[in-house]
Amino acid sequence: MDKGRLEAFSDGVFAVAITLLALDLEVPGPGHGSLAHQLGKSWPTYAAYVLSFFVIGIMWVNHHALFKSFARADRTLLFLNLTLLLFVVAVPFGTSTVAEYLREGGFDAHLAAALYAAIFFGAAVSFVAIFAWSLRDGNRHTPLPPDTGRAALLRFAVGGFVYLGAFVVAFINAAASVAAIAAIAIYYIVERTSG
Repeated sequence: MDKGRLEAFSDGVFAVAITLLALDLEVPGPGHGSLAHQLGKSWPTYAAYVLSFFVIGIMWVNHHALFKSFARADRTLLFLNLTLLLFVVAVPFGTSTVAEYLREGGFDAHLAAALYAAIFFGAAVSFVAIFAWSLRDGNRHTPLPPDTGRAALLRFAVGGFVYLGAFVVAFINAAASVAAIAAIAIYYIVERTSG
């Protein structure tokens, strides 16, 4: 199967998802207080936008680095990648939901943060599955030694564990859950996960 076509499709999905994030950036307009007041009141929307923009961007960078090491693509990889993209396109929905409900507080804020974390957990599990697929014979340009492959798989899995923790924490403290998601984004900016 053509790996380039898979990568081009994925790039398009990442581009659409990251662009959709901007659709929630708005202010009510004149007659709703000063612009400074409106912007200040909407800070959760802007914070969620920035966080999600960088998380999608980090996923795209890591996706690119990972796929560069692949020698081929097969039907299994296509479906694993499609599963990843399922969660990528859900990020704008999770972003707008957490931005809207986080400022309201209560159970809805906890549920919104849990939804947000669950979307990223699904993406992380998908990334781990794709990387595990790459460890099979013939799937990489240069096979990884078993110890190196296991260490790289663990680095991929770190995000999944944090997102799962953020999901649980969301029901206790929604803001702490979102902060954990931000922390793992910083980790993946610094950590090279190409294996």
